[in-house]
Amino acid sequence: MSLLLIALPPGAPAGYDFATSDDGQGVAAHGSAAPALLPPAGRGVEVVAVAPASQLSWQRVTLPRGVGPASPRLRTVLDGLLEEQVLDDVEGLHFALAPGAQAGASAWVAVCDRAWLADHMAALEAAGRPVSRIVPELPPQDGPLQWLVTGTPERALLLMSGAEVPGGAQALPLDVGTLALLPPRPDDAPLPELRAEPAVAALAEQTLQQPVAIESPAQRLLRASRSGWDLAQFQFARTGRARAAKRAGALWRDFLHAPLWRPARWGLALLVLANLIGLNVLAWRTQDDLAARRAANQALLTQTFPAVKVVVDAPAQMAREVAQLRQATGAASPRDLEPMLQAFAQSAPVSTAPTAIEFAAGELRLKGVTVAAAALTDANQRLRPQGYALSAEGDSTVLRQVAAP
Repeated sequence: MSLLLIALPPGAPAGYDFATSDDGQGVAAHGSAAPALLPPAGRGVEVVAVAPASQLSWQRVTLPRGVGPASPRLRTVLDGLLEEQVLDDVEGLHFALAPGAQAGASAWVAVCDRAWLADHMAALEAAGRPVSRIVPELPPQDGPLQWLVTGTPERALLLMSGAEVPGGAQALPLDVGTLALLPPRPDDAPLPELRAEPAVAALAEQTLQQPVAIESPAQRLLRASRSGWDLAQFQFARTGRARAAKRAGALWRDFLHAPLWRPARWGLALLVLANLIGLNVLAWRTQDDLAARRAANQALLTQTFPAVKVVVDAPAQMAREVAQLRQATGAASPRDLEPMLQAFAQSAPVSTAPTAIEFAAGELRLKGVTVAAAALTDANQRLRPQGYALSAEGDSTVLRQVAAP
């Protein structure tokens, strides 16, 4: 599944910066367009909206016991917890709980203007680009300090995240006043990771006095899409089969291409390879066993009947040679009348004599003789090891030669 990444501007819906990715690891195309002119978002395309850091604030709350992400009371609980912490009326704000939040534990909550987000979602929906996920440009994190400089030289923004940042993540203007607000850092402290867009890379390096890693806006959108956050909650949550299918496609795309899953991919490949090798070894052993049995049958045939020089079908040739030997010596075969009468008399005794006997090679029909069903079953159990089967047909009982088990 491919990605269509759309950067939500701070203002009203108009033009959108976008980027596309075929595998979630590299940028395929990028640009800026009106909603109706964005790349198509058909089947197999996941649309991800990236909310700018300047439009988000972050609050830390402790969820009450019994109130988790799936609780129907979650929105009401968040309103009560955040009412005193935010400046605006909670009715006009949209809240999104951090991934992995649990009842009774502390968690981050993303806060943004509900009307602003609703306008953008409606504009993209009307343009045929319904959003599957909404991710923050820069979410809070507990790791080392990270700086990201975006915008233009005239309006550069410093985005900060890390354990040292109050509020988890902040977006501040990049100027002398902002630098004065930064907490002092020990001389031996490692430098924060600093990334900057090409337009403001020189300004960032000059202002912050450290090397800069260049990151284009499209690469920033792609990095943001890998976040576990999804701000599409409550009224913006998209449910249904289409969302589930796109999410499953995104997980499959990550499994195929993401570096995080590389050990799992190698492990799966090795497991498949090991099974293929095992199956081939088993097939070779089975073939060798069949070949050995076939050779033993051929050797038994040629040793027993030296006149047989060419072996084509050992069992059939053996049966034919045995039949010829029996005929030559006058020995009775199981298909003859006398052995069949003897087998019937020993295994299926009856109280009446047959009125007529019909015999063909391998089949004995006794007319006027009936065998009860229970007795017929018992008789067949005794006759089957000898290669015979007994059955009732009308007023006759028929004994036939069958293949011995």
